[in-house]
This record gives sequence, C-alpha cells and structure tokens, in this order.
Amino acid sequence: MIFRTRRAASLATAALLASGAVAAFGVPAHAAGTETDLAITSAGTKVADGAWGKVAWAKVANQGKNTPSKVSLKVDASKVDDSKLWFVPVTEGGCTTDSDPTLFVCELGKTEIPGPGETIELPLLMIKPDGTATGPYKAPVTITVESPDDTDDSNNSVTFDVEVTPESGVDLGVIVPDVKTSFDFETGKEGKKLHPGDTALVYGEVANQGDMAARGLKLTYKLPEHVSLAFPIDGCKTGAERTVVCEDKDFVLEQDTVLVLPLPVVVDEDVKAPVALKGGSLEAVAHGALKPEARISKQATVPDFDRAEVREIEESEFVDIDPSDNSDDFAVIVAATGNGGGGGGLPVTGVQAGAIGAVGAGVVLAGAAMFLVSRRRRVVLVAPGDEKTNS
Repeated sequence: MIFRTRRAASLATAALLASGAVAAFGVPAHAAGTETDLAITSAGTKVADGAWGKVAWAKVANQGKNTPSKVSLKVDASKVDDSKLWFVPVTEGGCTTDSDPTLFVCELGKTEIPGPGETIELPLLMIKPDGTATGPYKAPVTITVESPDDTDDSNNSVTFDVEVTPESGVDLGVIVPDVKTSFDFETGKEGKKLHPGDTALVYGEVANQGDMAARGLKLTYKLPEHVSLAFPIDGCKTGAERTVVCEDKDFVLEQDTVLVLPLPVVVDEDVKAPVALKGGSLEAVAHGALKPEARISKQATVPDFDRAEVREIEESEFVDIDPSDNSDDFAVIVAATGNGGGGGGLPVTGVQAGAIGAVGAGVVLAGAAMFLVSRRRRVVLVAPGDEKTNS
C-alpha cells in the first residue's frame, strides 16, 4: 500500500460574512410529496489548549420518507465572545447575516439536502482569534433546522457549548458520509447509484484536531444489515454482528492530519430496494499520545492495516480532549435495480464531505466574505489498488 500525502484547501480563519454577500433566499411554496421529519445534533465542539481551532459538526438527519424541497439553518452564536473564539457555520448554499454578525441564516445546497434515511454533516468552524488563545472558556450556541416540509419540529433545535479547554491531548474526530454509489474494483470506476449485489466503498475519515499526536489507532466499523466486507483487508478482522476492526498499536496520527480508509463492502443481492440500510458506524480510539516535538520513523507512518493513511514520544498521560466526535453513523442507500448506471473514476478526494473537502468547498462558495487561514491540513489517503512498498 502506498500512502500519499496531499494538501487540502485552506480553512477559514475568520468568517465575517458581509451582509448581502450571498443572496438571501425566500420561502418557496410547499411541494406535494416532500413532507418529512428533520432532526439536528452536534458533535466535536471542544478545542484543545495548543490547537489553533477546530472543525465541529452539525448533523442533519432525514427521519422521514421524502426529500424536502428546501432546508435552512438558523445559527445563534450571539453568546460567543469573538475575542475568545470565532464561530462560523459553512454550507454550500451559503450563509448570510444582518446587522448582527453572530446570527447566521444558512441555506443547504441541493447536494446537501438529505434524502430519506440520510444524514448530512455540516462543518462549523471554531477558530481562536490569535491562534493561541487558552481556556477555560465556554459559551452556548443554538442551531435550528427549518424546512417548509418538516412535519415535526420537536427535534429541530440543538443547544450546545463551544469550549476552549486548557487541557492538551489527542482529539480524534470521525466523519463517514452515507454510501450512495457503487464501486467496481475490477475497472476502478464509481457508479452513479448503488444497487442490490453491488460493491462499494465506505469512506471513513479520522482527523486529529488536538495538540498532541496519537500513538496507536483502533478503528471499529459496524456495517448495516445486508452489508458485508467485500474482501479481506490486511490488519482488519471481522467479528460478530457485522463488525470490522482495524488496529495498529504503533501507528502515529499527527495533529492536523487526516487518515482516510476506504472500506470495501458489498450489498446483499436479495435486499429489497429502494431502501436506506441504517445502523452503520465507525468509532476511532487512540491508545496513547505523543508530544508535538517528538520525532518518529518513516515506518511508523504506515499503518499495518491495508488501504489506509497517517504518522515518537515520551510516554505521557493520554487524554482524548473531545470524545463526542470519536464516532459517526452512516447509512447505505440502495436504489432499485434499473435506476442509474456507471460513472467516472473515483473522486480525487475520495470523500464527499469530510473534514477537509467540505470546509474547503464551503469556503470557496462563501466567496470573498471569508478570510483564508494560512495554516493547511495534511491528508493521508490510501486509494484502492495501492500496495505497500518499502520506499
């Protein structure tokens, strides 16, 4: 397996969205057959002492049977002191503010609106104004999801604390987009949809947003019913209840680095479609922490488990600063046979909306109203078909 490191788009250091920078949107007429139930949760809202900031997540789940015609977010960050922390939501549809730059209205783009059984992860930028601000600091933020098609508003709002902690440690964050397309391992091509009997890739993305490197990594996948591992992977073991565990006790994931592991899966031929196969998840756990100044061998940057990507230390007390984002759920969306066909090759990023791609795309679409941060994140990516080398 050859592990490639690439540069990702810059994150936003500040998100002082100019009033009117993105066109405001009106309320559309209700569309028949779009009634649904949207729910929102949050994850990963605590920043380590020595970290410049973090990408947290607002997760919008569609628990209904239809795709809504329109979805927007109202974000109230008025209690956040901008001398302590900058808090900015990012969506492809764009965010606007009026006279108060801490009250955002964000529209979801067409590709962000979740279909039945799907969940979309929307990035929330949490950035220290000078990059080195220390805690303790805590303030509440409220995000409300709105849609003219939502039939249940009891789960439309979430209030959480954004926090800067004086603690140091590893801070793993996991994002797994829903699986919607097939992948042909013989041709290396991705399809437009996923049908019964098809093979596909589950793109698990694990970021270390703490101020210490993680030493030793254990990834535990749970696959939905009717989904199984397509073929064995070195360093990964299958277990009961459709679990797949990938572990390397010497693997080092540096701070500001992302590990991407495409897991090959296959959908049962006899599954009744269309259907959203729920119950998938990925949990990441580090065994210990390394000091930032520690140096490691090149061999340690290559994990034992095949198809993945990441990066010595005096032993120190291990702390995962924010375990709230150490796992993420996903669904496998299976279309009825005859809907869709083959497509192009695997996207360069390999991830629809991960901790890197989503933020980079959001920053570009937000336009000149956002300043770009000079700091860049490194990505460790293993593509299907790569093989280990000693180079």
